Amino acid sequence: MSRVGRKPIELPDKVSGAVSGQSLRIKGPKGELTIQLPDGLSAKAEAKTIVVARASEDRLVRSEHGLFRNLIANMVTGVQTGFQRDLEISGVGYKAEVDGRTLVLSLGFARPVRFEIPQGIDVDVDKGTRLAVKGIDKHKVGLVAAQIRGLRPPDPYKAKGIKYVDEVVRRKAGKAGATAAAS
Repeated sequence: MSRVGRKPIELPDKVSGAVSGQSLRIKGPKGELTIQLPDGLSAKAEAKTIVVARASEDRLVRSEHGLFRNLIANMVTGVQTGFQRDLEISGVGYKAEVDGRTLVLSLGFARPVRFEIPQGIDVDVDKGTRLAVKGIDKHKVGLVAAQIRGLRPPDPYKAKGIKYVDEVVRRKAGKAGATAAAS
C-alpha cells in the first residue's frame, strides 16, 4: 500500500472539506478549490481529517493514490495560506509594472510585453525588478510563473532576463577570439 496515500490529511481550523461522489471541495479563508477524483479512488471527510482510499490494487489506481493525496494536501495548504513564486528581472532597462489585470514588462524588445494575469492569480511588483506570483492553486501559480519566465529566460552569457529568485544561472565564457584580438 502507498505510504504517502494512506496518510490522513489534517484539516486546520477554518478549513473544511466536503465529499460528494467523486468530487471533493476544500473551503478555507483564502478561497475554495475543487478536485475530481478518478475511478478507483474515494475520499472520506471526517471531523478534521480527509482520508483517500483506493478500491483495487490495479497499477494505475496504485500510482494515482499518493498523487491525489498530495494534490488534496496542496489544496488544503492553498486555501489556508496560499502559494507564492518569486521572480527576479535583471538587465539594464528591464522592469515590470502592473496595470489593472495586465503585467507590462520592458525586456529589451522594441515594444513592452503585455501579459494578461489569469483569474485567481495576483502579481505584486517590488522596485520594478522583483515579481511575486501568488494564488491558492499551486499548479496555476507555478504555471503562470513559468510563462512569465519564458518571456525572456536568463541569458547564460550576461545573465540578463527573468529568473526564479532561487535559480542559479550557470555563466558561459564568451568567444575566445574577442579577448585575443583586444590585446
